Amino acid sequence: MKSTQRMQRRTGVPLSARAHWRPALSIVLALQLNTFPLMAALPTVVKPATATAPDSVLTTMRNELNRAKTALAKSDPAPYFLSYTVYDQDQVLIAASDGGILSNSTTRRRSADVTMRVGSPQLDNTHGQSRASAMTSGSLPLNDDPEAQARVLWELTNRAYRRAAPAYLNVKTNTAVQAEEEDKSPDFSKDAPQVHMDAKWKEPPFDRAAWESEVRRVSAAFRSYADVYYSTVMLQVSRSNSRTVTSEGTELAMPSATARLVIEAQTRADDGMDLLRVETFQAPAASGLPPEKELLAKVEKMAGDLKALRNAPAAEPYDGPALLSGRAAAVFFHEVLGHRLEGHRQKDEEEGQTFTKKVGQQILPTFLTVVDDPTIKEMDGVKLAGTYAYDSEGVPAQRVDVIENGVLKNFLMSRMPIKDFDNSNGHGRNQPGLMPTGRQGNLIVSSTQTVPESELRQKLIDEVKKEGKPYGLYFDDIQGGFTLTTRSSPQSFQVLPVIVYKVYPDGRPDELVRGVDIVGTPLAALTRIVTTGDKEHVFNGVCGAESGYVPVSAVAPAMLFSEMEVQKRAHGHERPPLLPPPGLDKTASSQESTVKPSAVQP
Repeated sequence: MKSTQRMQRRTGVPLSARAHWRPALSIVLALQLNTFPLMAALPTVVKPATATAPDSVLTTMRNELNRAKTALAKSDPAPYFLSYTVYDQDQVLIAASDGGILSNSTTRRRSADVTMRVGSPQLDNTHGQSRASAMTSGSLPLNDDPEAQARVLWELTNRAYRRAAPAYLNVKTNTAVQAEEEDKSPDFSKDAPQVHMDAKWKEPPFDRAAWESEVRRVSAAFRSYADVYYSTVMLQVSRSNSRTVTSEGTELAMPSATARLVIEAQTRADDGMDLLRVETFQAPAASGLPPEKELLAKVEKMAGDLKALRNAPAAEPYDGPALLSGRAAAVFFHEVLGHRLEGHRQKDEEEGQTFTKKVGQQILPTFLTVVDDPTIKEMDGVKLAGTYAYDSEGVPAQRVDVIENGVLKNFLMSRMPIKDFDNSNGHGRNQPGLMPTGRQGNLIVSSTQTVPESELRQKLIDEVKKEGKPYGLYFDDIQGGFTLTTRSSPQSFQVLPVIVYKVYPDGRPDELVRGVDIVGTPLAALTRIVTTGDKEHVFNGVCGAESGYVPVSAVAPAMLFSEMEVQKRAHGHERPPLLPPPGLDKTASSQESTVKPSAVQP
């Protein structure tokens, strides 16, 4: 789904089955290792106030950073900022299909990111389209051998300088010969150094054999449904620890862990349209995932949905009243609004800058307020995926009141300043190997104009009658979405629903339809929200953009729109399988599931 050209930049919240793009990782050039220049301009590193136990990796990072600082002090141009981040990542992956194990692996990886800024905070090598020049990455030895680790950090630092220095010279040349930029903000903000050493993560009990058996049993349940042509159940249990030291004095050590279970099933309609259902569960540990009985019930429900979708008519293009469930509304806001409020998009002159000059202006109905708060860990008992304590630049996570009563107040800021917003608010995020940018964490939409969810269907019908439309649409579930944000492409978005109903005003039963996507442009779409439900719903996902894939959450109530546009979804024309699955004949196929999609409730 990704084009590497900037003119086609997309950002999105995909689920596992939908691959959204991210820019290709910058190529790391092989360089000769000779003399190091110097960098005395860097401040002295502040030692951590307390240490519960020696961390040999952190000690090596600190020592090598100080050594590099001394060695590079007389370089021209001189670096003014240097940081090392080391990621320890352990992962167990168990995947099964139709009762058979596809993968059962354990992966351990240790990698290092060296960030080097040359010049000054006002103008450095990251300016404009040269941002990636500050980042150099590589693998670090897994064993705690200080000499081996120091050697790799030394090599990466040398490579980082040889990459950053010429980039800075190019930046200076381009700045001198090109037209004056509209936003003359510095390239880097000053922030107070942080020292935070979390205790080493205590790995919760994980019975691998028991989980392997459970994943197999849950995946085997799909064998009862002839309409399900492809299915997988995947369990991913991850443990990580990131350590950061910077020339400003920041020292952080932050362990984390997560368990994620993804159930995916697919069928194909007679006209060749592939139909997908995905359910995702996330918890800090595998013990927090749903019990097997609940997972098997979800399998049955997914199979019923796919059977109904196979038999449903394809939707036609439509423009009229629509009701989004809470999960669908959450993804809608993440795509349509959230990405356009990320700080770096207000400075980049290739971006559409939809809301850059609208601070203090009303951009949403007055009954809506939007915040992004990575410090919140859960809502209504649901763990939020976008929670973190410090962002990728060592800034404490902060609640940001982005929109208050419909009025734009703030942006999601990394340490890249923009006009009138000089400092980070703890939203600089990245995946290892990419430069941080302002990103969403837990985007939360709240409303003061609500009706009970049970009344929203009637409100939709009232709106359909008012507009004189033959029907309205109810979007019950979604699988993700994406948005285009650059000036050279249409400022549009696309949200990808899964379960969609036509709701008729004359009392006819609601009709399930398939193959429809929500499309539109943000300035128009955001003004057409009529009212919302009285309960907030959570969508957890993974979002891909310039700084890679990061976990995010979006929270919103169900929403009624006076107008929403949908288009037909592109699809292939390959026929469904000619042979029934082994052990199931066509009679069984027509009878294997009596489960139907959910009743129309947001």
